[in-house]
Amino acid sequence: MAESVRVICRCRPLNNREINLNSQICVQMDQSCGQVILQGETGCPKQFTFDSVYYMDATSEQIYNEIVYPLVESVIQGYNGTIFAYGQTGSGKTYSMQGDDNISSQKGIISRAFEHIFEATATTDDAKFLVHASYLEIYNEEVHDLLSTNHTKKLEIKEHSERGIYVAGLSMHVCNDYKTCQRLMKEGSENRHVGATLMNKDSSRSHSIFTVYVEVALNNGSIRIGKLNLVDLAGSERQTKTGTVGDRFKEATKINLSLSALGNVISAFVDGKSKHIPYRDSKLTRLLKDSLGGNMKTIMLACISPSSDNYDETLSTLRYANRAKNIKNKPKINEDPKDALLREYQEEIQRLKAMIQGGKCHLYFI
Repeated sequence: MAESVRVICRCRPLNNREINLNSQICVQMDQSCGQVILQGETGCPKQFTFDSVYYMDATSEQIYNEIVYPLVESVIQGYNGTIFAYGQTGSGKTYSMQGDDNISSQKGIISRAFEHIFEATATTDDAKFLVHASYLEIYNEEVHDLLSTNHTKKLEIKEHSERGIYVAGLSMHVCNDYKTCQRLMKEGSENRHVGATLMNKDSSRSHSIFTVYVEVALNNGSIRIGKLNLVDLAGSERQTKTGTVGDRFKEATKINLSLSALGNVISAFVDGKSKHIPYRDSKLTRLLKDSLGGNMKTIMLACISPSSDNYDETLSTLRYANRAKNIKNKPKINEDPKDALLREYQEEIQRLKAMIQGGKCHLYFI
């Protein structure tokens, strides 16, 4: 059954830079109906409606429990899932995904997902679990393994008729507990490209994807493999604001090109003018192919600034997010075809039993 990409919008508080600029707040939210109201200096306010919205005082704990928890539950059951944070540089994407582990309520989505998965493996009696993880970045349109001893080596993206999109040579690491996942996340993040700009002193200069693979062996002998992609996108940038030069300017150019390609993929779904979706225009869109129009359950977290100084960037983010709502995916459980057929037969038997008990099915014997 097809389902839409879920789109969530989070607005962070004003930061010190914006306060020093005497920026006005141009974003309001009505959480009861998922509405964002963006007010410019002139003209009528622009309104957008999303699945859920979270204003300045919202915690990552609240977002996880209300939005992300069901996605991770489905991964444990054998579905593929993706959550990706999108927005301008300094809008709170990395904070939302990675958070602050020293403050319980502000632990990031990634840490909470780790806890969730290993809590399930410890408390489920009718199945055995095997968990692996990988961590990659896309830097200047090159794919690197952040957990490899040679994390600067360029890796190739491949496509398989059954496996779908994958990265050849990407290292896989067994995770026996939450702490192992946290350690891998920390090690990989230290290898990731970051740098200072005028907008963000710890600006991510690459897109990163931390993937958790959950293999479940049920007591009936069937095996399911769920996959969770945790995506932290680098932010879109304007050189006049970030003050990037040299390598930082080159990085910004590549970042903006890949984000533009992502926008083109989203637009192609919504416009419906062409059957061709331009996944191959960037490494990012190739890796997100299954997440946008594929077999995954997907959440887009649109992160925005409330500052009037960032009005144009916030409007751009909201417009892309509004378009993404219309993308349809077709999630399915990843299991052996024989197991899938057996499950379908069992479900059909249960359905017929229910019909018989309800007097809606009559059997005739000759």
